[in-house]
Amino acid sequence: MSEAKKTGILLLAFGGADSLESVEPFLKNILKDRPVSPELLKTTKERYALIGGSSPLLKITEEVAQELNFSLLNATGEDYRVYVGMRHWDPFIKDTLKQMQDDGIEKVIAIVMTPYATKASAGGYYEDVASALKELGSSMEVEYVRDWHTHPRYMEALLQIINSAQMPYQPILDKGKIMMIFSAHSLPLSILEGDPYVDMIKETIEILTGKLTVFTDRLGYQSKGGGPVEWIGPSVEELIDEAKQTGMEGILVVPIGFVSDHVETLYDIDILFKERAESQGMIFSRAQSHNASDKFTLLLTELVQEYID
Repeated sequence: MSEAKKTGILLLAFGGADSLESVEPFLKNILKDRPVSPELLKTTKERYALIGGSSPLLKITEEVAQELNFSLLNATGEDYRVYVGMRHWDPFIKDTLKQMQDDGIEKVIAIVMTPYATKASAGGYYEDVASALKELGSSMEVEYVRDWHTHPRYMEALLQIINSAQMPYQPILDKGKIMMIFSAHSLPLSILEGDPYVDMIKETIEILTGKLTVFTDRLGYQSKGGGPVEWIGPSVEELIDEAKQTGMEGILVVPIGFVSDHVETLYDIDILFKERAESQGMIFSRAQSHNASDKFTLLLTELVQEYID
């Protein structure tokens, strides 16, 4: 029998500015050859200032990595090191892969930190990993954890955060006066043709709503980019307005497309959407992100074990 390859786990996330001073270089990394307009820089800095001046995404992902390491050790008896790589900020994917190579890792089990890792939503990660391996001249084997959007452990984690968020709403839940908005990242329609991104999100929602007492639920999209292209909708803002027009008294946003807190939950949802709902006389809340919760860690542990085995 051949000796098992030394295996490392790689968590891949978007990245976020770690200070107001790093907002501009962070945006340059995202836009690449396109210029950062003064308007975009000003708006982005304002948003970061409102959430404390930096993104918590790296710190949260590192905490997830630590919890996953402990959980895998308990489950398998093996000390699988868990690494973190970011697309647009430190630690960059290439630097993390270089560290893994230096540590003698031969097989990489990679997880893009979204349950909807399709070509449209996560293709950039796959390209960056492939490019980095080529540049490093590395022979590391990379296998991606995919298709966990209907995994029973993921459903348990979602139901936990939804049920916790529902409790303050019981009086208007009983009257059928709450709209639950499942939110996911908007993408250009042009790259979604033939891509399962939307179908996968709807599959998750179908399982969830079969287990919930929900009177009204909608799927909305948020955080769309600029430019002349058309983005998928409806937007969460449009659904908040619809809720008011149809006599709803409360909004509960479930950020089903995001597993960790970052500017798109802490600003877009907690500030922008909250203000829009409350300005129309509705109460507003959202389900908390999974971050490094026990149930989310258990999900990742079981997913990684399936690929190790």
